[in-house]
Amino acid sequence: MNGTIAMDQAWGIKDMLSAMISHTEPGDSNTHQASSLLTGSATARRQCRAIAVAGGKGGVGKSTMAVNLGMSLSMAGHQVMLLDADMGLANVDVLLGLAPTRHIGHFLEGECQLEDLLMTAPRGLQVIPAGSGARRLAQLDRGEYAGIIRAFEELSQPPRYLLVDTAAGLTDSVAMFASAADDVVLVVCDEPASITDAYALIKVLSRDFDVRRFRMVANMVRNETEARQLHHKLTRVSDRFLDVVIDFTGWVPHDERLRQAIKRQSAVVDLWPSSRSGLAFKKLAGAVDTWAEPERTGQDRIAFFGNRVAPAAGY
Repeated sequence: MNGTIAMDQAWGIKDMLSAMISHTEPGDSNTHQASSLLTGSATARRQCRAIAVAGGKGGVGKSTMAVNLGMSLSMAGHQVMLLDADMGLANVDVLLGLAPTRHIGHFLEGECQLEDLLMTAPRGLQVIPAGSGARRLAQLDRGEYAGIIRAFEELSQPPRYLLVDTAAGLTDSVAMFASAADDVVLVVCDEPASITDAYALIKVLSRDFDVRRFRMVANMVRNETEARQLHHKLTRVSDRFLDVVIDFTGWVPHDERLRQAIKRQSAVVDLWPSSRSGLAFKKLAGAVDTWAEPERTGQDRIAFFGNRVAPAAGY
């Protein structure tokens, strides 16, 4: 992804709106769209915190992490919305046993409003499904992202937490969603490919999008000692070559109950909240409430779509 494409996709982010307006001809539709985002009220949404869950490679348990963390936060009494941002290869609905009849593609086609897509999972978790097997959704253009941006900006009742289950790999959408979130939770397993891909993602986001802080969760480890050793492996390299901070946020153990919950298309925190993994997810949710406010204080907490993407130099 070159810098021009990255900025085009993220054109609605607040940090770049002023520059867009000043470089756009009068009467251009982009000017009107950008101006409307700038003038929108941030007060009503200031308490919403956007958290992107990323993982570098596939198979590290990223979606399972997003589902169980989101449900744990919901069980703790928070309003939580989970967006499946793996456009074209969605699986959050499958993990939760949901059967959506509409997805983001229908919203983009003007067939429904964003609120019409909301599905209520167990424990009150709100899910926005993406389509599966839809190639077009994996290739959204600038105008379509703009439509999604405006829809989230116009939510009448934004949630306390907006979780985003990003796609695997180093796609344009992963970079955009992660760089625009308040927090990036990086799911890492103790295997070479996971560590290498996690480092590559950190490198791209820090170099090209100015993301400087990450929150690492060690997944499928035996104990906390192994989890912290995994964190050390990652930070040993990043501290040497990158200007980033990687916080050790927690760990989730190998757990047969978690595997059984996945097969039953349920969250383990719902089926077996006292299991080893269930307790680990609930502990992670408790830690989220202790996180310091993002540096962008005073800005709209739906920063995920509306407020920030740093200039990109390109991959």
